[in-house]
Amino acid sequence: MLTFDEYSEKYPCIKMERQGGILQMTTHTRGDTIQWAYDDTNLYPGIYYHLGEAFHDISSDVENKVVIWTGAGDAFSGPRPSGANAPPRTARGWERPNWKGRHMQGSLLDIDVPIICAVNGPALKHADLIFLCDIVLAADHATFMDGHMLCNTVPGDGAHVVYPLLMGLTRARYFLLTSEVISAEQAKTDGLVNEVLPREKLMDRAWELAEQLAEKPPLVLRHARTLLAQELRRRMLDMQGYGLALEGLANMDDQPEPILQRDFPGVTQVKLRTELKE
Repeated sequence: MLTFDEYSEKYPCIKMERQGGILQMTTHTRGDTIQWAYDDTNLYPGIYYHLGEAFHDISSDVENKVVIWTGAGDAFSGPRPSGANAPPRTARGWERPNWKGRHMQGSLLDIDVPIICAVNGPALKHADLIFLCDIVLAADHATFMDGHMLCNTVPGDGAHVVYPLLMGLTRARYFLLTSEVISAEQAKTDGLVNEVLPREKLMDRAWELAEQLAEKPPLVLRHARTLLAQELRRRMLDMQGYGLALEGLANMDDQPEPILQRDFPGVTQVKLRTELKE
């Protein structure tokens, strides 16, 4: 098991700090909004890999009492950057992102202390991870979407598990099939978000809640998280592998080509870092 000092500096796209047992992790790309690349490149760290490993390190550290997860820049998560690796189109090639997806979400659910997600702006990529956390706070300008269908990809990496459970089946099917963009207030109405706050008050509220929780006995915190996440774990175990298999199968079809880059609704709200030259 790594100590906090060892793993907190390990990941190029995750800034970690801890005070009084409360660990705050901020995902970023070069200090700005995270760009979702599969693998490390000279411009972008492979967040798919690093998040799963970071969640594992956090879950293994018994000194952590509460986790706060937020994003850098004007958005919680941006789309995949141009020049990022395309989804593989063979069975052998699909195995790596298949494993990464299961590891990323499984490791997040394996963190056995309460997790507060402070959504600092639009969540354009993998917003489903937000809703595996226990408490979700959103800035009032935040928006949420699932872009799988927008990009000609099956929403089978866990979105098909998370959204029907939290939103209800009929509402979730519409949300996923249309790549609907919903506001923070709508997300609260739909049961995805607990509180909507002005951006400048978001982190203060996250720390206020974290400090309240951190006063509880450690075993109470750990066993409460384990209990309250169990239904998500069970459903993910039952259905994620099947969903990833169908997503991969569709990606192997000659037509239509999965779309890496396109105009995401709401993306103009995000101050995205331009690609840097070496």
